Amino acid sequence: MLNEPLSAENAFEELGVSGLKRTGGFIHEEFLTGLRGTVGAKAYREMSDNDPIVGALLFAIERLILNIDWRVDAYEGEDQTQDDIDTAKFIDSCMYDMNVPWQQFISEVLSMLVYGYAFCEIVYKKRDGESEDGGSSAYDDGKIGWRKIAVRAQETTWSWQLDTKGGIQGMYQMDPNGIAAKGNIFIPIEKALLFRTTANRNNPEGRSLLRNAYRPWRFKKTIEEIEAVGIERDLAGLPVAHVPPEMLSSRATADMVMARGAIEDLVRGIKRNENEGILFPLAYDADGREQYRLSLLTTGGARQFDTDKIVARYDQRIAMTALADFILLGHENVGSFALGASKVDLFTTAIQQIARSIAQVLNQYAVPRLLKLNGIKTAHQPEITFGEIVHVDLALLGDFIQKTAGAGALVVDGGLDTYLRNLSGMPPREEKDGVMPIPEAPKPAAVPKEVVAEEAKAEDDVETEGGAPEAANLKL
Repeated sequence: MLNEPLSAENAFEELGVSGLKRTGGFIHEEFLTGLRGTVGAKAYREMSDNDPIVGALLFAIERLILNIDWRVDAYEGEDQTQDDIDTAKFIDSCMYDMNVPWQQFISEVLSMLVYGYAFCEIVYKKRDGESEDGGSSAYDDGKIGWRKIAVRAQETTWSWQLDTKGGIQGMYQMDPNGIAAKGNIFIPIEKALLFRTTANRNNPEGRSLLRNAYRPWRFKKTIEEIEAVGIERDLAGLPVAHVPPEMLSSRATADMVMARGAIEDLVRGIKRNENEGILFPLAYDADGREQYRLSLLTTGGARQFDTDKIVARYDQRIAMTALADFILLGHENVGSFALGASKVDLFTTAIQQIARSIAQVLNQYAVPRLLKLNGIKTAHQPEITFGEIVHVDLALLGDFIQKTAGAGALVVDGGLDTYLRNLSGMPPREEKDGVMPIPEAPKPAAVPKEVVAEEAKAEDDVETEGGAPEAANLKL
């Protein structure tokens, strides 16, 4: 019914859908069929493994995020209890008690940048110290911890289990080695974590960071292949084979057709390498004309297009899609230091957001499930967090500290003083009787009397040496 008023019956009912385009469990949100499903996963892997610019920007992102210090923060409100602190210590112990290092887990999660998502299965273990079932632990408290949070390769994703409203229920995985006894493996979402670059329309496959770079990458790849073939042909020459006309006619015998095919394969396979060398028949017709001849046709000139500039343009566009075009500074003899610093700051800000999205998934799903399995009830859940990614030039920082200290900033705000000390690696201020003293504003140093006297004497000598001061000789 149109304009139906809000009632208690429909207030909590979801009426609309996410709008995700799908057929069964297969997602059709991508309009390029070559970038859908397993075919698209192979294309993105080729980009990440073969292209140097894509590899450089992915390497920069991964190294920056792996350099972050991950930790667990307990609730720090006024009503904090010892249980809040103990719960945070327990989560922290689980993070670094997995069968794989925490940094390796983060590295696997970052595969979502290439494919758009990373579907990870949570495998638990009972912390009973050393065991033979693969669940060995450094703790013997009988609690349940994380054995591993393992990513399931994106190339093995077959389909998704979605409800009528587009909610994600789980993922069907293909076993590439055929070990699974009953076809595809179903992994429910309650036993998994789904990391995505974007949750638009609740698409479980997210959106690859390389999606906008696909078009320039494809053009660049084609141009480089044509360029390589062109260089080879220019160096070796374009092979041309001359054969009798009857071999090219429709009346050619079976032997002629076979010989023509062999010559065609020979022409296509001519290369300048250690295996070069051709065996060709020497035959003449009744008039003494050569029937077979092989020659090389060369252009003898330069190409009209500068492929270096074209490839460099596509390299720049690929890097721009991830805000990583600063990696090209210096290679093209352009770009200032200030511009490069601003680009790096923007890039690190984007990297910090990626790390924040990883922490949000862990805090929203992984931590509550682990606490529930252990029967830990707390009103103040601890949170997995990370340190900031800060790009600081200490020379510039020193100049900044000098200016802020001279302006009194460090005197007024002790917290700012502490922050700057931590940022620059300077030692903290010492506490006296439990109180952190505020540094006093710098006072100008007193000038010794001897120095004042010498400066005054020097001024007198300047005036008497050349006679009267210059101002005294002026006449109106």
